[in-house]
Amino acid sequence: MNENKSHKAVCPAIPELLVPAGNYEKLVTAVHYGADAIYLGGKDFSLRAKAGNFSENAMQAGLDYAHRHGVKVYITANIIAHNRDFSELDEYLLGLEKLGVDGLIISDPGILRRAQAVVPSLPIHLSTQANVTNSGSAAFWFEQGASRLNLARELSLKEITEIREENRGELEVFVHGALCISYSGRCMLSNYLTGRDANQGSCAHPCRYSYSLVEEKRPGEFFPVEEDERGTYIFNSKDLCLLEKLPQLVAAGVDSLKIEGRMKSIFYVGGVVRIYRAALDYLATLPAEAWADPEEIRLPEHLLMEIARTGTRGQTENFIIDRPGSAEMLYNHTRLDQEWEPVAVVRRVEEDVLVELRNPLELGDEIEYMGRDDRNYPLTVRTMTNEKGEEISRGNPGNRLFLQTEPPLAELAEEVAILRRQKR
Repeated sequence: MNENKSHKAVCPAIPELLVPAGNYEKLVTAVHYGADAIYLGGKDFSLRAKAGNFSENAMQAGLDYAHRHGVKVYITANIIAHNRDFSELDEYLLGLEKLGVDGLIISDPGILRRAQAVVPSLPIHLSTQANVTNSGSAAFWFEQGASRLNLARELSLKEITEIREENRGELEVFVHGALCISYSGRCMLSNYLTGRDANQGSCAHPCRYSYSLVEEKRPGEFFPVEEDERGTYIFNSKDLCLLEKLPQLVAAGVDSLKIEGRMKSIFYVGGVVRIYRAALDYLATLPAEAWADPEEIRLPEHLLMEIARTGTRGQTENFIIDRPGSAEMLYNHTRLDQEWEPVAVVRRVEEDVLVELRNPLELGDEIEYMGRDDRNYPLTVRTMTNEKGEEISRGNPGNRLFLQTEPPLAELAEEVAILRRQKR
């Protein structure tokens, strides 16, 4: 663990905040709200084939934008590969090296081996799909040339600390986002039920389905599949949220904190990233004495309240303290109702502010500007003008409008910032 020494004691270093980007817009949003690093996938070799993903030109634009803002970019090449996948791999890796990526995220030993031979200068980060669950496994992968390990999501804080104490390479831990029902995402359920292979990037997410039982001699008669009479979504886990455990993870010496969500919206990306950024920035202000007992460190209450406004399935800390049980599952629904929704994205800031609507907006609506920090700024819509200069009373999704608000949005607005509101 890197450490910054004070004259009295020792403070732990603040880890990198690693954020998903499913497309260029999400990358820009992640950078705006405080990412230290971005991970994304190209059109091939990525475990999120249904995300927008990046063409070569879009990837170059994303890299240029991130690097201008001092943000690193790691590329996923994390499929579990078959022989057929290697025919174009070398060309792809050389292309990534030429683009100037900062690292590769890999789970398959064969791809790792080729990357070391073809692009030896690129750091290799081992994907969570490699299922590192113990110190010996960590040592093995470091010996194979990985510079960073994304540890399995099934580890406790105690186990993470033990792996840290016994290994010197970089460690990365997922702290927020969707959870798979199988070990760190190595699932065959999608393959069996839909023919879409999760380990090749095409997961259909059948763990979120509602299931019923059919008896062979009673076709068409469906019986609910229940667990303790809680409902039918038998595989549907709540989403991971380790915000309250950040002090302990920081003290344990974790080098990178990773957020899941390349298929999530910019509202999710911006909302989650800015709260974890604010939490890490708060921890960076604490005196060395506070770190004598990380379990006693409490984050500001408004951060915990704010993170709840971005979720869809509730929250669980998964394995971090105890083994999860039925309370960590969402049996009755595929997701929970969300009380907040995005309204618009700021597209241009001049004398007037041009926004692109994501939901309907009317004169007099009460909305909030999501600041780059953890603050929200209440606004009332006073006038809306379309790009033809016509004043309107209602805008619809996709419309680009100039907004006048009270207080003035122009005094706050930055490009790519998000406006939201409570649902009606």
